[in-house]
Amino acid sequence: MHAHSHHPGESGRHHHGGLGESATGILAAAILATLLLVVVEFIAGYAGRSIALVSDAIHNLTDAPTLVISWLAMRWALRPATPEKTYGYHRAGILAAFVNAMVLTLAALVLIGESLLRLGHPVEVQTGLMLWVSLLALAINGGITLAVVRGRDDLNVRTVWIHNLGDALSNVAILIGALLIRWSGFQWLDAVIGTGIGATVLWSGAGILRESGHILLEGLPRNMDLQDVARALLAIEGVQEVHDIHIWTLGSNLNALSCHVRIPDMHMEGCERLIGKMCGMLAHDFNITHTTIQFERAGLPATGLLTPEAVRRASH
Repeated sequence: MHAHSHHPGESGRHHHGGLGESATGILAAAILATLLLVVVEFIAGYAGRSIALVSDAIHNLTDAPTLVISWLAMRWALRPATPEKTYGYHRAGILAAFVNAMVLTLAALVLIGESLLRLGHPVEVQTGLMLWVSLLALAINGGITLAVVRGRDDLNVRTVWIHNLGDALSNVAILIGALLIRWSGFQWLDAVIGTGIGATVLWSGAGILRESGHILLEGLPRNMDLQDVARALLAIEGVQEVHDIHIWTLGSNLNALSCHVRIPDMHMEGCERLIGKMCGMLAHDFNITHTTIQFERAGLPATGLLTPEAVRRASH
């Protein structure tokens, strides 16, 4: 017997953490604000000869495609399943996070290289421009960070949140650096800040790349133990053995499980009650809402559930 179970919220319109459908509008506004900030920082960085501002402009420029991809992914994830895309578009957000992380990693390496070159040949920067532009950038990035903070349980939204939180911290570093340069005259601090921003981007990008890659490779969801799930299933009365168990992530906050379960001989009503208990426990205790469970009669050989014709086909 083969049983398949869906729970509410698994297909169709999927909510993104605590933001819901408003996340797409928030990201659209964030894209426009980020592009405006990039233009301002590039102009100010060139005029003020600040590698920190130019680094932050590049950092924010990489956020623009990141935000666009995340926005598109959220739009796609709202689509229902189709005969061709039977799981829907839940993986769109994970794929977006993976692509964004690769872009971030490459941008970080460029930023670090440019900053190290400037560190060997420091130039005088205009701290006044650094101060005002960093304040503007802090207001924009801080606003975006606060707007998406409730949805950070979603990996795609968390990518945006981490990006902009890092941007806001970079803006604070530039602000402090501008004050220190003005008071001390140490122009090399500008390059040090640029290197620090690059290292921050590299660290955050590597973490997102590792997490999204784990999901795309059908890895076990984080903070979940396969043996714990199997033991919980075995604790249900009527379940005698659990094997061939697989658990993976379909999309953000959407986990799936498939397994074979040996049970004693029972009527269909008993099978339905048993499958209901198993699916209810998996959803409540482990947030596994998409289950595919195949029942097998206990004590039968491996081919016991196959017809003679099916056995002959399998042997060939």
